[in-house]
Amino acid sequence: MKLVECIPNFSEGRDQDKIQAIAAAGQSVPGVTLLDLQSDETHNRCVLTLVGSPDGMEEACVRMAKKAAELIDMRFHKGAHPRMGAMDVCPFVPAMDMSMDECVELSKRTAKRIWEEVHIPSFLYEDSASRPERRNLAVCRRGEFEGMPAKLLEEDWAPDYGERAIHPTAGITAIGARFPLIAFNVNLDTDNVEIAKSIARSIRASNGGFRSCKAMGLLLEDRNIAQVSMNLVNYEDTSIVMVFEMIRALADRYGVRIIGSELVGLAPAKALLDCAEYYLKLEGFDAKKQIMEYHLIGAGKEE
Repeated sequence: MKLVECIPNFSEGRDQDKIQAIAAAGQSVPGVTLLDLQSDETHNRCVLTLVGSPDGMEEACVRMAKKAAELIDMRFHKGAHPRMGAMDVCPFVPAMDMSMDECVELSKRTAKRIWEEVHIPSFLYEDSASRPERRNLAVCRRGEFEGMPAKLLEEDWAPDYGERAIHPTAGITAIGARFPLIAFNVNLDTDNVEIAKSIARSIRASNGGFRSCKAMGLLLEDRNIAQVSMNLVNYEDTSIVMVFEMIRALADRYGVRIIGSELVGLAPAKALLDCAEYYLKLEGFDAKKQIMEYHLIGAGKEE
């Protein structure tokens, strides 16, 4: 059976009734399962992780886009995380017997339906991108909700689906197919957000840092601590260990310590096993031979 993972991000992290209503819309489709739901008040954003059949996931995304458009008014949205729409981003990731090309086609079908049924335009990004500059989500989202009406009138920024105008309250969304991404945050024992911003500039790809790292510094107002918030778009190219150790070294220069880290949503097991292998200095480690769950999964498939 073909399975696809979808990790839609919505611009609501404070009203739990709205968050649960959006999640319920996705789960209302038979065969679609919600694996994880995380929300953050400072970011004012929630991240859902769902898995299901391609057709089921397409329908679930359309229903969630409709519900988000009903409940979220971007004209009044404020949060630390960049955003341009109620359903801000909707990525599809191959999970089982799905190719990246099939995920690309799924993203296009979904974008077309969201425009036709919800009247929300979209950019295609990552592997679905229609132009090289649109692969990068940050480039698509630049200007955010407030600047998007003018951006869509620029020669190179017509939506891939929809007219050159945002939905008046739900904005615009980015839809695409991509490699598994890890959303990883590191918290510092300081309220000086400029330190986190400086570290983020040093490690992100756009400033000459790690090739597969996107990063920004922000203040978690509810905890009064600074955070380096990251997306690792290819954990095999830029690992959790690499960014964590670099942040530790850079923070030390400012006399600041790491007090914790956060994993937002799900991550591939290998990404975390790589951390264990590094910090435990495991010699000759072979996850497929030495991790019990790998054997159990294999036994289940044989039955």
